[in-house]
Amino acid sequence: MIPMHRFAIVALMATGFAVRPAAGMRFPRHVPGDTAATIRFEVNGLSVILRRNTANDVVAANLYLLGGARQLTESTAGIEAMLLAVSERYPDLKANQNFLSLQSQLEGTENRIAVARRDYIEAVDVAIVRDQLVSLARERRTQPDDAATELADSLLYRDHPYLIPPAGSEASLTSITVTQMKQYHAQQLVTSRMLLIVVGNVDRAQIEKLVRQSIGTLPRGSYKWSTPPPPTTSGTALALDNRALPTNYLLGYAAGPPATDSDYTALRVATAVLSGRLFTEVRSRRNLSYAVEAPFLERAHAVGGLYVTTVAPNEVLRLMRQELNALQNETVDPAGLKRLEQQFITEYYLKNETNADQANALAKAELYQGDYRAADRFMESLRRVTPEDVRRAARQYLRNFQFAYVGDSSKLDRSLLQQF
Repeated sequence: MIPMHRFAIVALMATGFAVRPAAGMRFPRHVPGDTAATIRFEVNGLSVILRRNTANDVVAANLYLLGGARQLTESTAGIEAMLLAVSERYPDLKANQNFLSLQSQLEGTENRIAVARRDYIEAVDVAIVRDQLVSLARERRTQPDDAATELADSLLYRDHPYLIPPAGSEASLTSITVTQMKQYHAQQLVTSRMLLIVVGNVDRAQIEKLVRQSIGTLPRGSYKWSTPPPPTTSGTALALDNRALPTNYLLGYAAGPPATDSDYTALRVATAVLSGRLFTEVRSRRNLSYAVEAPFLERAHAVGGLYVTTVAPNEVLRLMRQELNALQNETVDPAGLKRLEQQFITEYYLKNETNADQANALAKAELYQGDYRAADRFMESLRRVTPEDVRRAARQYLRNFQFAYVGDSSKLDRSLLQQF
């Protein structure tokens, strides 16, 4: 529902996965306690996590370029997106020598890993890609959902590196030159800035050989990860985009705990409980919206939220405040919490059926919690959440909302927002 367009870690692949920046992200030379199924090692400074899965012959390989927004400035925003898009203009990787690629050697890979060589970044390809990305940037500005997300981000991440949109703006995308892209490639596409996740029926020796022959030939560089700062807010804030729309869009973000904190899972559960209650009260009983929820943004520092599109924003805000009060001052039913826990577990298994899904889960755990093995501890942390944990997390974090409103501002009573 809510677009996640501000990527701060870029996945370098044809059809890939991009995740948000992470807290506690570290890349030690050796991680003790690796299991036989999942191991970690390095090849020329490139960190590799390999999960051996013999259930099928598909190999999923995802490559992540770390740092994202913190590597950019306002004038270079979008340069990594342009590099990725230029790479995607070469579909036949087996026949094309302009890439450092694993696709030609890992038969059955689900995701291609391709990095365009610097000398083959051509002006004609850059011009085509630039036009496409500028068009997308203009479209994002006209879409109410995208506009609300951008406004809410601008408030939550005020004076923060994530204020820079890695997807770029019209101004930055238009100004980026071929020379800049080649320079950025030379400076930033280094193995110390990369994380490779491989899941499938393949062993370490095979992966090490393939990496050394391909992306492992890139310069090592000297990139060092440092934990991004948490967002800081003081009081409720509002950003308005007054438009004559048939419905109004309201999105509020509230800063949560780091992924390494036990309250991270408690807040995830609290927003799920609140989402269910809002759906019942706002949509089912009163038919005031076709889309209402309390989103949980799975980032290095969690973000809880409130979202609705409605013709009656004031009435919905009163209901939201009512349900949030109940969550913050009453304990949820233990039996209901148990059912929700089982629902989470079922969804977790469904979301991790394929090798690519498992690679994504390992990446999130490594990038958000500093330990890929945390992916296997999700259900354990979920079972530890108590009704009191839910109430405490709701009280502590679901406050000081940073609201974005896109629609008819005359229909909004701004004083209602101060209650959040």
